[in-house]
Amino acid sequence: MVSHYPQRVIGLLPAGGRATRIAPLPMSKELYPIGFRRGANGSLRPKVVCHYLLEKMRQAGVTTAYLVLRPGKWDIPNYFGDGTMLDMHLAYLTVHVPFGVPYTLDQAYPFVQDAVIALGFPDILFQPQDAFAKILARQANGSADVVLGLFPTEQPSKAGMVDFDLSGRVRYVIEKPLQTDLRYMWAIATWTPKFTQFMHEYLKAIASQYSLSSESLTDPRPELPIGDVIQAAIDQGFRVEAEVFEQGRYLDIGTPENLSQAVRDAHEANW
Repeated sequence: MVSHYPQRVIGLLPAGGRATRIAPLPMSKELYPIGFRRGANGSLRPKVVCHYLLEKMRQAGVTTAYLVLRPGKWDIPNYFGDGTMLDMHLAYLTVHVPFGVPYTLDQAYPFVQDAVIALGFPDILFQPQDAFAKILARQANGSADVVLGLFPTEQPSKAGMVDFDLSGRVRYVIEKPLQTDLRYMWAIATWTPKFTQFMHEYLKAIASQYSLSSESLTDPRPELPIGDVIQAAIDQGFRVEAEVFEQGRYLDIGTPENLSQAVRDAHEANW
């Protein structure tokens, strides 16, 4: 499905993690082979985790994406190159601070501040195939500053859980609650330049509270979940909406158990 939107849309993929839960690996976890794909000449080729995400973005009409890497993960640009494999334009940025996904995403701020963002995590697998098309369409046809793609989960203590009303407006995003009656976690998102600017300013305000340089690895600030930034925007009156994929599936390959499950399900699940 290829769709067209009134604003430029850029995919943003944070790939700054160290994959400590499944270490050691001979490659970045985003390049772990899960299933197979057909090459240009019809031959069978391994299909890596990140390919599934980029493929779904491309099917939603996203033709440009930035992957934000920590230094040393050069195998990712070496593998995907300029994006020809996916008929996309890919570019790469590096992040040098260890304070969480928002800081990783903010590295792209100078390049994406005027674009609609499609956020996806390159170490996850999910369905449906048209999930990005649906959340982008909701953004384009409504007044939301942020649209979250929601999936049912049985592990709320490992996810960003979402509370929303009957109209789909999000009231709360709660990171990894130990106890909750909430059923849906968010896994993908799209947002307007208004939220990109909010996050940039929010991170600057946090940095100003510390005397050390934001580039210092000894900076005492804690890791900040992206869900906390979204909640801060809600508290400031931003409109955040949920698109629920009731029959959707989601799998983070960052644990040995989930990685094993992903490999077993690759063909049947049609990730």
